[in-house]
Amino acid sequence: MIITELLERNARLYGGETALVEISPSEARDSAVTWREMSLVAGASSDTPYRREITWEAFDAQANRVANLLLSRGVKRETKVGILMMNCIEWLPIYFGILKAGCIVVPLNYRYSADEILYCVGLADIELLVFGPEFITRIDAIRDKLEGTHLFFVGKDVPAYAEDCLALSRYCSEKLPPVSMTEEDYAAIYFSSGTTGFPKAILHKHRSLYWAAVVEQNHHGQTRDDVFLCIPPLYHTGAKMHWFGSLLSGSKAVILRGIKPEWILRTVTEEKCSIVWLLVPWAQDILDAIESGRIKLSDYYLDRWRLMHIGAQPVPPSLIRRWLAVFPHHKYDTNYGLSESIGPGCVHLGVENVEKVGAIGKAGYGWETRIVDDKRNDVEKGKVGELAVKGPGVMTCYYKNKEATDEIFDGTWLYTGDMAREDEDGFIYLVDRKKDVIITGGENLYPVQIEDFLRAYDKIKDVAVIGLPDKRLGEIAAAIVEVKEGETCTEEEINEFCTGLPRYKRPKKIIFDKVPRNPTGKIEKPVLRKRFCHGSLVEEETTN
Repeated sequence: MIITELLERNARLYGGETALVEISPSEARDSAVTWREMSLVAGASSDTPYRREITWEAFDAQANRVANLLLSRGVKRETKVGILMMNCIEWLPIYFGILKAGCIVVPLNYRYSADEILYCVGLADIELLVFGPEFITRIDAIRDKLEGTHLFFVGKDVPAYAEDCLALSRYCSEKLPPVSMTEEDYAAIYFSSGTTGFPKAILHKHRSLYWAAVVEQNHHGQTRDDVFLCIPPLYHTGAKMHWFGSLLSGSKAVILRGIKPEWILRTVTEEKCSIVWLLVPWAQDILDAIESGRIKLSDYYLDRWRLMHIGAQPVPPSLIRRWLAVFPHHKYDTNYGLSESIGPGCVHLGVENVEKVGAIGKAGYGWETRIVDDKRNDVEKGKVGELAVKGPGVMTCYYKNKEATDEIFDGTWLYTGDMAREDEDGFIYLVDRKKDVIITGGENLYPVQIEDFLRAYDKIKDVAVIGLPDKRLGEIAAAIVEVKEGETCTEEEINEFCTGLPRYKRPKKIIFDKVPRNPTGKIEKPVLRKRFCHGSLVEEETTN
C-alpha cells in the first residue's frame, strides 16, 4: 500500500472527524494563516491557546490541491520538492500533496543556516522549495544562488520572489490527480550527516513510509480512540513516523508549538491526549516543575494519558524511574532508529519490558538485528560489536553517494555505526557510538563543524569538541581550547566569537587545556572524554 492511500481511506471513512489540531500558546488569534477548512474553537477565551483544526476530508482535499498546484507548475515524477517550515497544521497536507503529485518530498531541518539550506538544495536536486515566514532572512541571503529553484511561500506578506502556496492552492482541484504510484517508487529524501558533519541525502521508497506506519501501530497499539500529542519537529523522521501510527488507525493528532511543561500538560488535558512522545529535556522539565511545586498535577486532567515514550537521544534510566514514580499508571516505551531505517522502531523495548529500562530492546516488528565484529561476523552474545539492522524500512541509498552507501549498506543489512551488546534475554544495550556525533536535546551536533569554525579565531592554536553528560539534554558540546603561546584568551571571548554559529551549535562549556593528538595527527578524543566526563552519567545512559 502507498502511504497516501491511508489518508484517502480516512477521508472516506471518517471525513467529518478531526484529523489534526494545532495549538500555538504564544500566538495571538489573528496571527496565523488559515485555509477555509480551518477555524478557531467556538467561544475560545482570550487566554486560551490559539487552536486550529482540520478534518480528514479537508486534510485530503488540501493535499490534492497542493498536488494539483505542483503539477500545474510542471513537476514530473520524482521531481524533488523541499519543505522548510516550522511545525504547523499546513505541514502534513503539503507533505502529502507532494507525494500525491508523484514527487519526492525533501524535508529540511529548520535549524539549518542559509549556507546549509543551499548545500542541501543542491545535494538533493531540489527544484521547488516550500518555505515559511521564519526563513525569509535565510532565503534572502541565498536567493541569488537559488536560481532555477521555484519558491512557494506559506504565510502572510509573501516575498516578491515567491508564490503564495495557500492562496493559489484554493483555486486548484480537490480531486485526486491521476498519478499512479507503487511501493517501489521513490518517495522521500531525509538528511543525515557523516563524521565530517556534511549532510547526506537518504533516499527512501514508498514501501519504507508505509512500513513505518505498520511498525508504529504494531508497537503502540493506536486505536481510533487515541489522541497523539506531537511536539518534536515534523522534518525529522521520528515525529512523523510516530504520527503515521495515528494515520493508520484514523485517530486524531495534536501539534503543539511549544515545549513548556504547563503547555504540554494543558494540551493533554484539553485535547484528551493519550499518547505523548517526549525528548529527555522535556520530560526532565515536567518532573522538575512538579517536584518543585511550580506545577500541581491536581490542576490538570491527565487520566487519558496512557503512554509516554522517549526517543532521539540517550535516556537515563534514573529519569524513567522518576517518571514512573510520579505517573505510575503510564506505560513507558523507547525505540531505537535512524533516518537510514526510516526513523524509530527497528529496535523496540516494548511497554511490557519496563524492567529492562536501560536497554533499547529487541528487533522491532518485521525487523532483524545482528551484532557484528569489524569483519561483519556475528559476535558472541554479551560481546560488544556493531549493531546491524535489516527490514523493509531500510533506505535505498545515500542519494548520489555510492561510496558512502557501500560503507554502511550491503544491499540487505544496514550497519549503524553504533556499538552494542546483547544480554542473555536478547535485549540490546548500546555501549558507545563509533562516530563522534554529539546528541543534545534530540539534535545531532557534528564536532568537526564546530572545530573548524573555532580554529578561525586567531588566538586558538588547536581545539577539540566532545560531548559531556548533561542531566537535562543528554549531552552538551564542550570545546577544549588550546591557546597559542603568548596569547591570553577568556571564555567570554570564545562565546562572543561563537555567536557566528547557529545557537544550537555553540559549545555550552569552554575548557582551556592541551589538545592531545596521536602520532598520525588525530585528536585523541577518548583521552579527553576520560579526562573530563568523570563517568557521572555515562554509565547509566542508553540510546534509543
